[in-house]
Amino acid sequence: MKPQSKANRREKGFTLIEAMVSILVLSFGILSLSVVYAQGIFYANLSQYDYIAAKKAEAAIETIFTARDTKVLTWAQIRNVTGLSGTDGGVFLDGPQPLVDGGADGLVGTADDNAAVPDVVIIGPGLDSKLGTADDEVFKLSGFMTREIQIRDVINEPNLRQITIVMRYQAGRLQRTYTLVSFVSAFA
Repeated sequence: MKPQSKANRREKGFTLIEAMVSILVLSFGILSLSVVYAQGIFYANLSQYDYIAAKKAEAAIETIFTARDTKVLTWAQIRNVTGLSGTDGGVFLDGPQPLVDGGADGLVGTADDNAAVPDVVIIGPGLDSKLGTADDEVFKLSGFMTREIQIRDVINEPNLRQITIVMRYQAGRLQRTYTLVSFVSAFA
């Protein structure tokens, strides 16, 4: 048997420092992936609030169209109370409003809204995983989400108004906003 030279012995395997550096690099990569995964889960959970905001904005637009079509509101009433002019004279309150019951007229964002009754409740199955049983969970959105209805005249179009619904809500550490823009005409 021949004795091995020092040069041959150094070429075999890894040193302890090389192994520790490779473990450190791999650990950094795995931790980075876990942070990205956690962020993905966080933003995926936001999608349910985004969906709720979109549907509540659409519902507000639909109530305005329904009020126009059923003659609950006249064309002059489909405005904000103060609006841009300061004296628009409509029925829709200015500024962000909590999500509450629409009141006697059924219109959200007006002076007769019933603040004692939350407009938005989401009911989910409880521990038994069955909807419609005594342990169902109720989630109220009032105090967490606001809706602002802005109604503005379209310049040079006396029979057309722009409706902007702005939904604001807190989702985790983020302040989120959803905006829906539509137009309503004086003609049903």
